[in-house]
Amino acid sequence: MKKKSWITFADIAFFVGALAVVLLARHFIFTPIEVVGASMNPNLEDSERLFGLKVGEINRLDIVSFHAPDDKDRDYIKRVIGLPGEEILYEEDQLYINGEEIAEPYLDEFKAEMPDGLQLTDDFRYTVPEGTYFVMGDNRQNSKDSRMLGPIDQEEIFANAKLKFWPLNKIGTLD
Repeated sequence: MKKKSWITFADIAFFVGALAVVLLARHFIFTPIEVVGASMNPNLEDSERLFGLKVGEINRLDIVSFHAPDDKDRDYIKRVIGLPGEEILYEEDQLYINGEEIAEPYLDEFKAEMPDGLQLTDDFRYTVPEGTYFVMGDNRQNSKDSRMLGPIDQEEIFANAKLKFWPLNKIGTLD
Protein backbone atom coordinates (compact mmCIF):
# COMPACT_ATOMS: atom_id res chain seq x y z
CA MET A 1 0.00 0.00 0.00
CA LYS A 2 1.30 3.40 -1.03
CA LYS A 3 1.69 6.01 1.72
CA LYS A 4 -0.25 9.23 1.00
CA SER A 5 1.77 12.43 1.06
CA TRP A 6 0.36 15.36 3.00
CA ILE A 7 1.44 17.96 0.49
CA THR A 8 1.64 17.33 -3.22
CA PHE A 9 3.59 19.18 -5.85
CA ALA A 10 0.29 20.58 -7.18
CA ASP A 11 -0.49 22.01 -3.72
CA ILE A 12 2.90 23.70 -3.53
CA ALA A 13 2.58 25.06 -7.07
CA PHE A 14 -0.88 26.46 -6.26
CA PHE A 15 0.32 28.27 -3.11
CA VAL A 16 3.45 29.62 -4.81
CA GLY A 17 1.32 30.88 -7.71
CA ALA A 18 -1.24 32.46 -5.38
CA LEU A 19 1.54 34.15 -3.37
CA ALA A 20 3.13 35.48 -6.57
CA VAL A 21 -0.22 36.96 -7.69
CA VAL A 22 -0.76 38.64 -4.30
CA LEU A 23 2.78 40.06 -4.20
CA LEU A 24 2.55 41.37 -7.76
CA ALA A 25 -0.84 42.96 -7.06
CA ARG A 26 0.54 44.51 -3.85
CA HIS A 27 3.51 45.92 -5.75
CA PHE A 28 1.70 47.24 -8.82
CA ILE A 29 -2.03 47.64 -8.04
CA PHE A 30 -2.80 48.35 -4.37
CA THR A 31 -1.14 49.28 -1.10
CA PRO A 32 -2.25 49.39 2.53
CA ILE A 33 -2.42 52.83 4.17
CA GLU A 34 -2.56 53.67 7.87
CA VAL A 35 -4.23 56.88 9.04
CA VAL A 36 -1.93 58.66 11.49
CA GLY A 37 -3.20 61.67 13.42
CA ALA A 38 -6.41 63.69 13.44
CA SER A 39 -6.12 65.70 10.21
CA MET A 40 -8.85 63.68 8.44
CA ASN A 41 -11.32 63.55 11.37
CA PRO A 42 -14.21 62.86 11.56
CA ASN A 43 -14.21 60.92 8.28
CA LEU A 44 -11.00 58.99 8.93
CA GLU A 45 -9.59 58.47 12.40
CA ASP A 46 -6.16 57.71 13.79
CA SER A 47 -5.09 54.05 13.35
CA GLU A 48 -7.72 53.19 10.75
CA ARG A 49 -6.41 51.12 7.84
CA LEU A 50 -7.26 51.56 4.18
CA PHE A 51 -6.43 50.03 0.83
CA GLY A 52 -5.36 52.45 -1.86
CA LEU A 53 -5.03 51.91 -5.59
CA LYS A 54 -1.66 52.65 -7.15
CA VAL A 55 -3.21 53.00 -10.60
CA GLY A 56 -5.98 55.08 -12.07
CA GLU A 57 -7.09 58.65 -12.34
CA ILE A 58 -7.10 61.10 -9.43
CA ASN A 59 -10.32 63.09 -9.14
CA ARG A 60 -11.43 65.99 -6.99
CA LEU A 61 -12.41 64.93 -3.45
CA ASP A 62 -10.49 61.63 -3.71
CA ILE A 63 -8.50 60.74 -0.60
CA VAL A 64 -4.85 60.19 -1.48
CA SER A 65 -1.66 59.25 0.29
CA PHE A 66 1.65 60.86 -0.64
CA HIS A 67 5.21 61.20 0.54
CA ALA A 68 5.48 64.12 2.97
CA PRO A 69 7.41 66.97 1.35
CA ASP A 70 8.61 68.16 4.76
CA ASP A 71 9.67 64.78 6.23
CA LYS A 72 11.10 62.04 4.00
CA ASP A 73 10.24 59.36 6.58
CA ARG A 74 6.50 60.11 6.66
CA ASP A 75 3.50 59.82 4.40
CA TYR A 76 0.37 61.97 4.61
CA ILE A 77 -3.24 61.23 3.74
CA LYS A 78 -5.43 64.12 2.56
CA ARG A 79 -8.35 64.96 0.29
CA VAL A 80 -7.76 66.32 -3.23
CA ILE A 81 -9.37 69.75 -3.48
CA GLY A 82 -7.77 71.22 -6.60
CA LEU A 83 -6.62 69.55 -9.80
CA PRO A 84 -3.77 70.77 -12.03
CA GLY A 85 -4.48 74.21 -13.53
CA GLU A 86 -7.60 74.96 -11.46
CA GLU A 87 -8.30 78.11 -9.49
CA ILE A 88 -9.43 77.43 -5.91
CA LEU A 89 -11.35 80.01 -3.95
CA TYR A 90 -12.58 79.62 -0.39
CA GLU A 91 -14.94 82.38 0.59
CA GLU A 92 -17.16 82.36 3.67
CA ASP A 93 -16.56 78.62 4.19
CA GLN A 94 -17.62 77.77 0.63
CA LEU A 95 -15.35 76.10 -1.94
CA TYR A 96 -15.34 77.39 -5.51
CA ILE A 97 -13.35 75.79 -8.32
CA ASN A 98 -12.94 77.95 -11.43
CA GLY A 99 -15.91 79.99 -10.17
CA GLU A 100 -18.22 76.97 -9.68
CA GLU A 101 -19.57 76.22 -6.20
CA ILE A 102 -18.49 72.77 -4.97
CA ALA A 103 -20.35 70.95 -2.19
CA GLU A 104 -18.32 69.40 0.62
CA PRO A 105 -20.81 67.28 2.60
CA TYR A 106 -17.99 65.53 4.46
CA LEU A 107 -17.41 68.83 6.35
CA ASP A 108 -21.00 69.29 7.56
CA GLU A 109 -20.32 67.81 11.02
CA PHE A 110 -17.39 70.17 11.67
CA LYS A 111 -19.21 73.21 10.29
CA ALA A 112 -22.19 72.54 12.58
CA GLU A 113 -19.86 72.58 15.60
CA MET A 114 -18.30 75.96 14.74
CA PRO A 115 -19.28 78.89 16.98
CA ASP A 116 -21.39 81.55 15.23
CA GLY A 117 -19.31 83.89 13.13
CA LEU A 118 -16.31 81.55 12.78
CA GLN A 119 -15.35 79.65 9.64
CA LEU A 120 -13.97 76.14 9.41
CA THR A 121 -11.79 77.10 6.42
CA ASP A 122 -10.21 80.54 6.21
CA ASP A 123 -10.70 82.47 2.98
CA PHE A 124 -7.99 82.11 0.35
CA ARG A 125 -7.42 81.97 -3.42
CA TYR A 126 -4.90 79.71 -5.14
CA THR A 127 -4.12 78.52 -8.67
CA VAL A 128 -2.83 74.93 -8.80
CA PRO A 129 0.30 74.58 -10.96
CA GLU A 130 0.29 71.97 -13.75
CA GLY A 131 1.49 68.54 -12.65
CA THR A 132 0.43 69.13 -9.04
CA TYR A 133 -2.60 68.75 -6.76
CA PHE A 134 -3.91 70.91 -3.92
CA VAL A 135 -4.79 68.72 -0.92
CA MET A 136 -6.40 69.46 2.44
CA GLY A 137 -7.30 67.49 5.54
CA ASP A 138 -10.98 67.30 6.48
CA ASN A 139 -10.12 68.59 9.94
CA ARG A 140 -9.28 72.00 8.48
CA GLN A 141 -8.12 73.57 11.73
CA ASN A 142 -5.78 70.69 12.55
CA SER A 143 -4.21 69.71 9.24
CA LYS A 144 -0.80 70.28 7.71
CA ASP A 145 -1.73 70.36 4.03
CA SER A 146 -1.22 72.32 0.80
CA ARG A 147 -2.03 75.58 2.60
CA MET A 148 1.32 75.16 4.41
CA LEU A 149 3.17 72.61 2.27
CA GLY A 150 2.24 73.93 -1.15
CA PRO A 151 0.93 71.81 -4.01
CA ILE A 152 1.79 68.10 -4.13
CA ASP A 153 3.63 66.79 -7.19
CA GLN A 154 1.75 64.09 -9.03
CA GLU A 155 4.78 61.77 -8.72
CA GLU A 156 4.64 61.97 -4.91
CA ILE A 157 1.09 60.58 -4.73
CA PHE A 158 1.38 56.80 -4.38
CA ALA A 159 -2.17 55.71 -3.51
CA ASN A 160 -5.79 56.70 -4.04
CA ALA A 161 -7.65 55.37 -0.97
CA LYS A 162 -10.76 53.38 -1.86
CA LEU A 163 -11.56 50.91 0.93
CA LYS A 164 -11.44 50.96 4.73
CA PHE A 165 -10.61 47.53 6.17
CA TRP A 166 -9.79 48.27 9.82
CA PRO A 167 -11.39 48.40 12.30
CA LEU A 168 -13.63 45.57 11.18
CA ASN A 169 -16.84 47.36 12.25
CA LYS A 170 -16.04 50.14 9.74
CA ILE A 171 -15.25 48.05 6.66
CA GLY A 172 -16.48 49.71 3.48
CA THR A 173 -15.72 51.94 0.54
CA LEU A 174 -14.74 55.57 0.99
CA ASP A 175 -17.12 58.22 -0.32
